[in-house]
Amino acid sequence: MTTDLSIAPDEIAGHGLLTDRVAVVTAAAGTGIGSATARRMLAEGADVVVSDWHERRLEATRADLAEQYPERRVAAIVCDVSNSGQVADLFTGAAEALGRIDIVVNNAGLGGETPVVDLTDEQWDKVIDITLNGTFRCTREALKYFRGVEHGGVIVNNASVLGWRAQHGQAHYAAAKAGVMALTRCSAVEAAEFGVRINAVSPSIAKHAFLARVTSEELLDKLSSDEAFGRAAEPWEVAATIAMLASDYTSYLTGEVVSVSSQRA
Repeated sequence: MTTDLSIAPDEIAGHGLLTDRVAVVTAAAGTGIGSATARRMLAEGADVVVSDWHERRLEATRADLAEQYPERRVAAIVCDVSNSGQVADLFTGAAEALGRIDIVVNNAGLGGETPVVDLTDEQWDKVIDITLNGTFRCTREALKYFRGVEHGGVIVNNASVLGWRAQHGQAHYAAAKAGVMALTRCSAVEAAEFGVRINAVSPSIAKHAFLARVTSEELLDKLSSDEAFGRAAEPWEVAATIAMLASDYTSYLTGEVVSVSSQRA
């Protein structure tokens, strides 16, 4: 019997990959990859600090996760990754709230769909600032923290296949995600001396409610049908790959970008 990969599987149970570790996940509010990653971290045995700029959605996410995993600790800290001071406060607050930090997932990003000829400086700068500069700010603060402790740590960045391939109207987002890939590779070389591994995931397309609000169904259907499995990823499938990269199963992997499904140009 052949498995039909065009049918999304049910989410798998946790296997204790991250037992007793503490993870910080940015842009974790709502229904996307960030909240799925926070849930996967909890399922794998970690305690979690969720962060986002939207206070109400963040608290709703924290409450939902705490209800699903009452045996784990879940804290929430509001943070706008475009603000260096708030990013610094996130890491200080996370360490104070849960005692330590072992894993950082840089998920915050901002997209859009505008051809280069129509892009304003403001649109370009905002996408670059949130998606690339925000990842840099969080990586910098994470490394400052890990430099001062003995237990080391792991950083996983959320990139995109658009860092490799072209798509109409996505120059600003693609440039930012290509920058995230380069940041991942270079910072990983530097982070080794602190006992830190840094990798990234590169999702093709993961369908969730927020994405459906900013992109047409027609485009989503076309992009999904072009994928190797003929469907979009479920957010939990991306989150499971992030959890793997955060675990000891990838102890010799650093500076890599792992594609989730197809990376065809």
